[in-house]
Amino acid sequence: MSAQNGMQHGSPNGSPNGSLNGTPAIDVHNLNKHFGDKHVVNDVTLQVAHGEIFGFLGPNGSGKTTSIRLMCGLLTPDSGSGTCLGYDIVRESAQIKRNVGYMTQRFSFWEDMTIRENLDFVARIYQMRERKEKVDRALENLGLKTRADQLTGALSGGWKQRLALAACMLHEPKLLLLDEPTAGVDPTARRDFWEELHRLAAQGISVLVSTHYMDEAERCHKLAYIAYGKLLAQGTAQQVIDSQDLATWSIHGERLTELSEQLRKTPGVDQTVVFGSALHVSGHDHAALEKAIRQTTSGMPVRIEPIETGLEDVFIYMMSRSADNYGKAA
Repeated sequence: MSAQNGMQHGSPNGSPNGSLNGTPAIDVHNLNKHFGDKHVVNDVTLQVAHGEIFGFLGPNGSGKTTSIRLMCGLLTPDSGSGTCLGYDIVRESAQIKRNVGYMTQRFSFWEDMTIRENLDFVARIYQMRERKEKVDRALENLGLKTRADQLTGALSGGWKQRLALAACMLHEPKLLLLDEPTAGVDPTARRDFWEELHRLAAQGISVLVSTHYMDEAERCHKLAYIAYGKLLAQGTAQQVIDSQDLATWSIHGERLTELSEQLRKTPGVDQTVVFGSALHVSGHDHAALEKAIRQTTSGMPVRIEPIETGLEDVFIYMMSRSADNYGKAA
């Protein structure tokens, strides 16, 4: 049975909202994990408040999934400490598992069973009381009622995603750990999914979600960016943007790819990225950046203007730098 499919009902110390004396839903410090000679999680420290949607971002192989599993007691850290819903992540991992909903990247339900049968089976496995009522409520809350008798194998990615979330919510957890839950799902289904997450957060449920999508990152209350095991930045979207102190200019015109290559080799320019019909050029030395852009584009049929540095500009910048650091460390 996958961890995706929910855990038993309960809340720490009998608290109705899963909090413990006002402590964060997740509070971990200096977590480390090695697999062989790979340092997969390197001194990770973060806190997730109750009712907060916390986005966990980073390239493939950055340690996101391993970090999530450490935080909910599915893996034991080599070193470090912390609590999840007030429980110690090392000594009380069994209690954490009973109070957390964990949705993995891989869909792992029975495709020859209906949506209702899948949810009922999950409820039976975990010996939930009032099983039928809990299944009915999950179907209603996630908009699955009209499809309850449809075979799971015939569902689109978006509907399978809703089923996975419904299974996570069966035991009424106060913390959801969602590992790239919208990968491969169409934009409309992704939007609906995020609206549901915000509805749950408004009820006091905490959400830690990993994602590659910048529009999803901007929907989170707070963010953390991890690359090759290390947290590079965390805070609100604006705090993450401000932490890199990048100035950005937008250039509109023709032959932007050639211009991008030329600017990339110019002192004062740290990054160039083509965004559709515009070229974003960023740098730390704001004066040197403007000088480089004005000199390089002088006499060219282009329009240049300073713009606010966006979250995607910042994440592309951090990803490129972290990849370089990883390569040097290897």
